[in-house]
Amino acid sequence: MKSQTATKVHFNYDRSDLSESTLLILYQRMLKPRLIEEKMLILLRQGKISKWFSGIGQEAISVGVASVLNADEYILPMHRNLGVFTTREISLFRLFSQWQGKANGFTKGRDRSFHFGTQEYKIVGMISHLGPQFGVADGIALGNKLKDNNQVCAVFTGEGGTSEGDIHEAMNVASVWKLPVLFCIENNGYGLSTPTDEQYNCEHLADRGKGYGMDAHIIEGNNILDVYKQLTTIVESMRSNPRPVLVEFKTFRMRGHEEASGTKYVPQDLMDEWEVKDPLINFENFLVDQGLLSEEKIDTYKQDIKKEIDENLELAFKEPVIIASESSEINDVYKEFEYKAVIENDTTEELRLVDAISQGLKQSMQRHENLVIMGQDVAEYGGVFKITEGFVDEFGKDRVRNTPICESAIVSAAMGLSINGFKSVMEMQFGDFVTSGFNPIVNYLAKSQYRWNQNADVVIRMPCGAGVGAGPFHSQTNEAWFTHTPGLKVVYPAFPYDAKGLLATAIEDPNPVLFFEHKALYRSIRQQVPTDYYTLPLGQAARLREGDAITIITYGAGVHWALDVLEEMKTVAADLIDLRTLSPLDTETIFNSVKKTSKVLIVQEDSLFGGIASDISALISEHCFEWLDAPVRRLASLETPIPFAANLEEQYLPKRKLKAVLSELIAY
Repeated sequence: MKSQTATKVHFNYDRSDLSESTLLILYQRMLKPRLIEEKMLILLRQGKISKWFSGIGQEAISVGVASVLNADEYILPMHRNLGVFTTREISLFRLFSQWQGKANGFTKGRDRSFHFGTQEYKIVGMISHLGPQFGVADGIALGNKLKDNNQVCAVFTGEGGTSEGDIHEAMNVASVWKLPVLFCIENNGYGLSTPTDEQYNCEHLADRGKGYGMDAHIIEGNNILDVYKQLTTIVESMRSNPRPVLVEFKTFRMRGHEEASGTKYVPQDLMDEWEVKDPLINFENFLVDQGLLSEEKIDTYKQDIKKEIDENLELAFKEPVIIASESSEINDVYKEFEYKAVIENDTTEELRLVDAISQGLKQSMQRHENLVIMGQDVAEYGGVFKITEGFVDEFGKDRVRNTPICESAIVSAAMGLSINGFKSVMEMQFGDFVTSGFNPIVNYLAKSQYRWNQNADVVIRMPCGAGVGAGPFHSQTNEAWFTHTPGLKVVYPAFPYDAKGLLATAIEDPNPVLFFEHKALYRSIRQQVPTDYYTLPLGQAARLREGDAITIITYGAGVHWALDVLEEMKTVAADLIDLRTLSPLDTETIFNSVKKTSKVLIVQEDSLFGGIASDISALISEHCFEWLDAPVRRLASLETPIPFAANLEEQYLPKRKLKAVLSELIAY
């Protein structure tokens, strides 16, 4: 980094009442990430690091935001915000270890560069999908609002990221809920190679603030004093009057999206225009003109920082390569959960499935004061299935929250609540709508514990299933999408007793749980259920019938189909296993039954190919092959979307075939 040959300053710096020490601290805070980046670019060329996303020329924004927020306020940066990490004074040894994928980093070698978070420094790192960060910030800010701690949360994205739907959803939610989120858009001219005129068609991204009903500001992102002073005023106002604020920082990306992509697509005159606006050089020249900096002091600062860089790099280079351990990898996918049984009381009452779920949810709300329910129409209306009816009267609208129609932002907000110490239950109005929130479930909730030891204490309730004439978009049972994803737990009860106890455990479990509730069973299945709070363990199947002729493995509505058929075929001695939990899966009960009966039928409501029945069949073939007396049979619905008309839906579902297939397998 070189100072301008002349002490020309291209910004009108207004130091007003800022002290000399504040000015010099801001300078040093910008200098440090610049010198680190210059060193990283050298190491990149030497092949000592694998990739680098440069923030050179954008330091004033990161440093300004991190300097204005208090150390206990969360910041959600992107990969050009090195200044956030250094201003928060994270050890360079740990940062360098992180970038090399070593154990002293923040992700145990599991994720790269700035894809990490740390509760110690109140930083929540990005995922590559960009958009969910805004929703996570919403959840953190909601937690702050519920705590009434007058804290602000700041989140970053680039102008390219603002095109994602998650961004729009999250800003709308923040505005509706009046959440104290500082939405920071670094408009640096290009999303990789796509210029702004191909990214959006408004004059300024800040103009969108009016549409969201929030304050919006444009700040010269290369002027550190503008950034610092304007943000100080904005953030102080947000603390006293909690609300979201959108800030568009005008800046420019002086290097490639990442170094390999280069900048050949950028016109040279544009590069020249922004080169003279370098935030560090201009501020340095200003401080020299003000008599606050000298060449000697500059050199001292640089030497001290370079010494710190070199010493910590040496430590990182000497650190051994991380030791690969399968057990360590597998054990870190989920946060450790020690199940403690809460024994049921003797008094029972007859409840429908829907009532048992409602009762279990209400008792969990009473037990966990940090539990928040979110979903469409769940407050005064009580949800479309009336499971939360009356909850607002007992728990209030802060904890029972209607949401806009925006599944993705609410899933992400649930993640943010977990980061800020809350539990949450999100109701997907229909399980089919989970596709609109799929990304943050499988990429954020499922992976954060493994990546940086941050659990997602979230339950997503999934009303699902056919048999109610609801057609293709309100009838799916899509559990296989999630049993395939490490980091998620999947529960699918068939009875009121199980539903209440398993829901209580799912909420106690600090890991993300998809809780499937079959709509056709809501009001058709009744059972005696203990009146008080109790729990049941995840990962334990239930044997509903004992027999030695055949094993039937199923879950959800399939359990009741099997019971109906076995009632007809009274002479069939079947082991009927209700899985109850699909992940974790009770393989011990499955294998023991198969070894006893030697014949297996697996029934699922979902279409056959790629369903959980296929995996269970494979597991049986691998572990019980020598005990089998017949091929493992699977029975599932047709390979079509779910039709609306009653006769077509009946044809779609496998129930009508169950008796014939069972008879055929017994006779094999």
